[in-house]
Amino acid sequence: MIENAPLTAGTYATIDELVRLGSIAVAQAQDDSRRLGVPNVYSINGRIYYETPTGELSATDPYANAKHAAEQCDERGATGSAP
Repeated sequence: MIENAPLTAGTYATIDELVRLGSIAVAQAQDDSRRLGVPNVYSINGRIYYETPTGELSATDPYANAKHAAEQCDERGATGSAP
């Protein structure tokens, strides 16, 4: 069993570096999504929010209609013919 040993300065430095690199990666991924027109999705207090093209947050799913269309395609099958 590992005991609760105090963290060393080196451990804190490693944690800080990992958090810094993670923050950079997340920011780059968000920028890529914005550039590609894909909304960033956030969970705030257990509620889902979508980033609009203007940078505002909305609780309305921008893909609600696209999901419906995809479901219709799935119902027709891969060839697009009616069941």
